[in-house]
Amino acid sequence: MKSQDAVAARRAEALAAAAETMRVVRDRCVWTQRITHRDLVPYLIEESAELVDAVEAGSRAELREELGDLLWQVLFHAEIASRDDAEPFDIADVAEGLTEKMVRRHPHVFGDDVAETPEQVLVLWNAAKAAEKSERRSVLDGVARGMPSLALAQKLLGKGSGLVPAPELVATAPDSEAELGDALLALVAQARSRGWDAERALRERLRTLESDIRAAEAG
Repeated sequence: MKSQDAVAARRAEALAAAAETMRVVRDRCVWTQRITHRDLVPYLIEESAELVDAVEAGSRAELREELGDLLWQVLFHAEIASRDDAEPFDIADVAEGLTEKMVRRHPHVFGDDVAETPEQVLVLWNAAKAAEKSERRSVLDGVARGMPSLALAQKLLGKGSGLVPAPELVATAPDSEAELGDALLALVAQARSRGWDAERALRERLRTLESDIRAAEAG
């Protein structure tokens, strides 16, 4: 078994090599030189979706590859940011900021607080997060509106829990798009109350549908 020092050295070397590769590509690839943060957004979404597929339905090799592709997006954004004239930052700044935040949010690991259950961990996490975001005026501040609709619905229901009543399912079929929206939201609320992930549930059901369609095509 490798020593912790050897593992740490390998990680540092590998990540430094990846960052240097990104720098060289940015310097020498004429396509890459033209890319902006905004240009990268579709690729970031696509790579994130491919990673989700690898996690839920892929092999270990696919998971490893897709994690690398997503890491490349992070390195790409950081390299672009490092060349900004007004407010530059690089991958080291990103990593340092992440480390500082995670240390703050795990006082039971890096501090003197005690958390013996997952629920206690969440209490400490939320308290640390609230202290960081004390300037926010709403529980909805910081929620990404670009999330898939079912995932966003589940997020908003969680944020609004105790503030607004959860929608309830009705027995009748919807007669309009508005009523369909109400019914979908009620289904998401029911999923959340049972600890289910509505977005994942539909994603996995669609994979089954895709397999059925391919099987039908194959005769």
